[in-house]
Amino acid sequence: MPVSKVVLLACGSFNPPTNMHLRMFEIARDHLHRLGTHQVVAGLMSPVHDAYAKNGLESAAHRKEMVKLAVKTSDWIKLSDWECNQESWSRTRQVLNYHQNRVNEILQSSMNDNNSNNLEDSSNWFASNVKNGCCPESVVVKLLCGADLLESFGTPGLWADEDIESIIGTHGLVVITRSNTNPLEFIYNSDVLTKYMSNITIVTEWIGNEVSSTKIRRAIRRGESVKYLIPDPVIDYIQLKCLFGFKQNFSLKMMLMQ
Repeated sequence: MPVSKVVLLACGSFNPPTNMHLRMFEIARDHLHRLGTHQVVAGLMSPVHDAYAKNGLESAAHRKEMVKLAVKTSDWIKLSDWECNQESWSRTRQVLNYHQNRVNEILQSSMNDNNSNNLEDSSNWFASNVKNGCCPESVVVKLLCGADLLESFGTPGLWADEDIESIIGTHGLVVITRSNTNPLEFIYNSDVLTKYMSNITIVTEWIGNEVSSTKIRRAIRRGESVKYLIPDPVIDYIQLKCLFGFKQNFSLKMMLMQ
């Protein structure tokens, strides 16, 4: 059986990005490689546009910078700023379609020596092992998400049916779930998810981690330590810009060392 090349794309607020956001990529890649059916060639974090207007959402400029700092030590996870640079909020389906089209363009151009040099600036978010033509075959962009997003497909009026069909049928889902949840039952109870269940990969996270951006923001507001929950460069940036209610009169010892 041929091995499929995959780009994992995670959409979200990343307000701020946490170590769990990064762990999702590693967990998913390990699982797909263990199956022997997929090779993950890149990971992308796509912060949502400011127009999403979520309560407490910091500006896209800050969230882009935090994601960039969070992935600095990764050799395969990158920031994609296309979504948050648009004039308005984009549907998840549009974000996936854009990145799939860009991947296809890059692969096509990388096989043409005359055009490959023109890609460096326009596709800096894309892993070099794909960009340089090492993967001339098709690469599929799949949505990486948590079980809560999968379950949101069942919320009436939240997702258009054609969007769900495109996201799962055309691209595919890689879902990180907890050991005490049952996503297969949720898929069974949904006709559209059952229809495309072969394109949904369920990955169980056996090492429990309840870190969330919401809890991180709460801890920062209260002057509590968030060290080892988010990358140190992100902590430094939050302090520098006084984000999420951080106050400069909190000592660094209180923030980082307690």
